[in-house]
Amino acid sequence: MPGLPIVRHMMGHMMGWAPLVPMPALYALAALVAAATIAGLARRARGTLWRLAAALLLLLWLAGPERIRETGQPLPQTALLVVDQSPSMSIGQRAATARQAAEAIRQAAARVPGLTLRTVTVRDGHGDGTRLFAALDQATADIPPARLAGAVLVTDGQDHDVPATIPAPLHPADADGRRTTLPLHVLLTGRGEETDRRLRILQAPPYAIVGQNATVRVEIDDLGPHPDSDGHATLTLSRGGENPMHETVRTGVPQDITLPVTRPGPLLVGLAASTLPGEVSTANNQDVVRINGVRDRLRVLLVSGTPNQGERVWRRLLKADPSVDLVHFTILRPPDKDDGTPLSDLALIAFPVRELFQQKIGQFDLIILDGFENRAILPRAYLDNIANYVRDGGGLLLIGGPEFLGPGSLQDTPVGEILPAHVPVDGGLLEQRFRPAMTDAGRRHPVTASLPGAGPDGQGADGQGADWGPWYRTLKADSAHGQVLMDGPDHTPLLVLDRVERGRVAMLLSDQIWLWSHGEGGGGPQSELLRRISHWLMKEPELEEEQLTATIADGRMQIVHRTAAPTGPHAVTVTAPDGTTQSLPLRTSGTGLSEATLPATLPGIWTADDGTHRAFAAPATTDPQEFADLRATATLLAPLAGQTGGAVSWLGNDPAHPAIPDLRLAASGALSGPGWIGFPHRDARIVTGRSARPLLPGWAVLLGAGLALLLAWWREGRA
Repeated sequence: MPGLPIVRHMMGHMMGWAPLVPMPALYALAALVAAATIAGLARRARGTLWRLAAALLLLLWLAGPERIRETGQPLPQTALLVVDQSPSMSIGQRAATARQAAEAIRQAAARVPGLTLRTVTVRDGHGDGTRLFAALDQATADIPPARLAGAVLVTDGQDHDVPATIPAPLHPADADGRRTTLPLHVLLTGRGEETDRRLRILQAPPYAIVGQNATVRVEIDDLGPHPDSDGHATLTLSRGGENPMHETVRTGVPQDITLPVTRPGPLLVGLAASTLPGEVSTANNQDVVRINGVRDRLRVLLVSGTPNQGERVWRRLLKADPSVDLVHFTILRPPDKDDGTPLSDLALIAFPVRELFQQKIGQFDLIILDGFENRAILPRAYLDNIANYVRDGGGLLLIGGPEFLGPGSLQDTPVGEILPAHVPVDGGLLEQRFRPAMTDAGRRHPVTASLPGAGPDGQGADGQGADWGPWYRTLKADSAHGQVLMDGPDHTPLLVLDRVERGRVAMLLSDQIWLWSHGEGGGGPQSELLRRISHWLMKEPELEEEQLTATIADGRMQIVHRTAAPTGPHAVTVTAPDGTTQSLPLRTSGTGLSEATLPATLPGIWTADDGTHRAFAAPATTDPQEFADLRATATLLAPLAGQTGGAVSWLGNDPAHPAIPDLRLAASGALSGPGWIGFPHRDARIVTGRSARPLLPGWAVLLGAGLALLLAWWREGRA
């Protein structure tokens, strides 16, 4: 291995045993010696102790004590270099400085004998911030603890998994349980502690009721040394298409902001804090709040003429939606009909005409007239109220059947002035088998586009029409205006939508949609179609026939334009958060659909404009922790480095010439000093050889034992 000499090294001496006789025999001899010694001492025989000494010397020799000498080869120590390349390192020249510093440290380590360097690069934390110590734990998993020398972190100091105590890899235990603390050195990109101002969204509701206010709580914090701050900042609020609002707030104090929610659908509110003099970056000075406006309760009035099969379809559909308050009345008997049946047997309550069509008509979001025939039920003034209700922004759905041609037809009342189709009395009813079909406009309109069974282009599997079940009766209109989305036999209008001043009207010229719910001829998408018609009438944004939507994901902005017209705009103008604009061509992507894409990485609200409609989008922050604090700082890592005896050094802001400390192995004492960082000698070695020599030579044992016996005989002879 480069820089590491291959030598045999005396690792030390150890004691061992190599018995010359089996252990049971050795134990037996020791027992005999003990018995003889006890007997001699009991008889007070002279020379007993000298005989014991000779016997013990022989027993020790038979046990085979030996001196073992091991030789070995020193192993290289491994130090870990963790290089931070997380998103916060994109500020200024941090990433380039870190890369240059890492390369310089690798070159310095190559010149230190007995030291190898393992490099780990930490990039995206996948939404959990920067996790340098998780990378350290993973990288040291296959390094023997005896060979680990320590670690060097090259970072901006923003780490989100700093442990409270020294991590286990830097505090290993040896075979005897004694722990060693290894150094953690921190090299910071920058010249010193930096300043940053950040905007935090403390609380923001994901949903808000249309017509009410949403409260957003924010806080502006000034971090690091900021001598130029007066404790106040300017908070700017911008909503799509509106002039920005400015407000002076105190820093470090939560602020409540009230936002009116005026329409359903997504609401983007941009928040920006004024720049703090000397701050390192303004990337975290702004954020976007996303609030989805929802209706509290949708109030629907359903009035059915005579009881019919379609009533059950409507009730199932509207009752299944928990956001709908349904008021349903069925006309069991018109006032001009008297068959002698008691009123108590006909109705639970009287039809509250005045309450519904004069006092509370403005409280409904949608009125549905299903097979309704006005035979002296509603006075003309109330019919005027229905027409004015639509003109003022309400929604009306009329389902027509044979009753539409009778003397109580609504088309001969003020309601007829707002209906999108007229049906003549003579020849106005067709009774024949037909399959509802989608028109060209229907294939483009979001109410009918992509209905189940319609196929991708509005046709069925046979290429002629949608694969829907047949109906057997329809009204034949002699004139229609608005948008005809579905037609019947001989291309007569079947479903017509129209806008009347601020309101909307839909007319279904057949009362047999209920057949689909019974599976007639394979059935059809009656629930989905009725749901879409109802929500279009109540002005749900996703069903607008002219739409411009924008979304941002993975750094790209996608713009989609939908139109029910044969042709739409050919280009869209995009305005970035910094005010720059560009024009993008729209390419056709489907029937009535066109789209464009472009890179969108700047934080803030992006605007797309096709000349008539505007759409807004903002990139979501994938890792909020990364941008919560953008300072280069030693405050997080310095305490831990100090516990391990490591150093904290600043690399400077020049990526070409970072201030790299010298690297060395320290025999003992301090592991860092002015201009240098070091790692301890761990003295890890591998055994390459072992030799053993008897601790008691045979001749010395015989001489010693013989001398002891002579002394014992001499002692006995003097008795």
